[in-house]
Amino acid sequence: MSPENENRQQGQPAHRKEEAAAEDTRLLTAAETAGGALPPPAVPVPESELHPESSDESVLRRIVSGNALVSVLSVLMALIVGGLLIALTDEDVASAASYFFSRPGDLFAAAWSAASGAYIALFQGSVFNFEAESFSRMIYPLTQTLTVATPLICAGLGVALAFRAGLFNIGAQGQILIGATMAAWVGFSWHLPVGLHLLVVVIAGAVGGALWGGIAGLLKARTGAHEVIVTIMLNYIAIQLVLFLLTTPGFQRPGSTNPISPQLDTTAMFPPLLGSGFRLHWGFVMAVAATVFIWWLLNRSTVGFELRAVGANPAAARNAGISTTKGYVIVMLIAGALAGLAGVAQVSGTEKVLTSGVAASFGFDAITVALLGRSSPWGTFAAGILFGAFRAGGVTMQTSTGTNIDIVLVVQSLIVLFIAAPPLVRSLFRIPPPGAFKTSGKRTTKNTEAAGGKA
Repeated sequence: MSPENENRQQGQPAHRKEEAAAEDTRLLTAAETAGGALPPPAVPVPESELHPESSDESVLRRIVSGNALVSVLSVLMALIVGGLLIALTDEDVASAASYFFSRPGDLFAAAWSAASGAYIALFQGSVFNFEAESFSRMIYPLTQTLTVATPLICAGLGVALAFRAGLFNIGAQGQILIGATMAAWVGFSWHLPVGLHLLVVVIAGAVGGALWGGIAGLLKARTGAHEVIVTIMLNYIAIQLVLFLLTTPGFQRPGSTNPISPQLDTTAMFPPLLGSGFRLHWGFVMAVAATVFIWWLLNRSTVGFELRAVGANPAAARNAGISTTKGYVIVMLIAGALAGLAGVAQVSGTEKVLTSGVAASFGFDAITVALLGRSSPWGTFAAGILFGAFRAGGVTMQTSTGTNIDIVLVVQSLIVLFIAAPPLVRSLFRIPPPGAFKTSGKRTTKNTEAAGGKA
């Protein structure tokens, strides 16, 4: 018996002594198996040594079982179903179906031609037109995609940030409108030097969106009002408010009976990013900067940690001393400011005037963008570019192939459907669920493996 166990047994009950003796016997047996020496103290084995697989294989497994792959496959499934719908509504496919049993290959060839032709036209209108005569015209579709994606990215970041804090921000549409209204008013009524004017316009748009989003956050924090109801109502208020303002002398263009504002001063506009031949402007750089800022906020700042804690478990956050009411207000202020930047991109970069339709459907599409991006900054950025490609290429697809542009909306809706049902996507492609490759909770030690013991 070891001296340690002998000292430990003094003054202990009989069953405790028996357990200590059994422990000594087990250690001596293990020592004899290992060569006669007692094993050293147990040291946990690192995960990489416990499973001697290559790092590349480990990374691959994490990718396969992660949520990012589900998002990619959701887009793929939506495109497949959209292609089937395109084929079903094509005249050549309907004609070939009438004699399917005599020549079945004609039906499949016509279906493939219809679907592939539509998607090729979509690609040419949104990414790269390989039939253009010059390189600038070849990349023009990509610049259009980035231009359309700019407000989607900014508004999507606002929705995604609210998601991370446990809030469902449906009010991006109204926040875009108010931000665009504030930015436009400063842009055409104030006359400031170059550089300063654009900076003030950007700040005004962000402040307008932040104030509109902050209303929902304050009501949520103080009264418990549900943010979905509040933001939906604020959307209607913003739409009617902008329509009213555009009929007043302070906003309506002089000499015009249409609800449209004067054009913004040149000093209040985003300059072209690639020259006057393209619509892409420096607002896209603003969207990139906003993405970097939100990534830093969520992953490198104390405020971001508190917001994520509130979103993960409000009760636990309160017990840890984090103010949930303060978190709700802060996150809606920032989310509204991001949506306001989307409005700035529209009035100072793309439209250059304020109209009632300046927000289009960007606020509602931003919800889909945030869902597809899994509420992560860079995921939202990529999803915004994808949806910008759908919007930019849809017109070319319709004019080139006659495919109805509404099929783009169908594909977007299908993406949301598949994103909302990840088990369906995983079962279709036989993807393991997250954590399927993780080891069990039992700990294995170097010395027990060397001595032939069990973990």
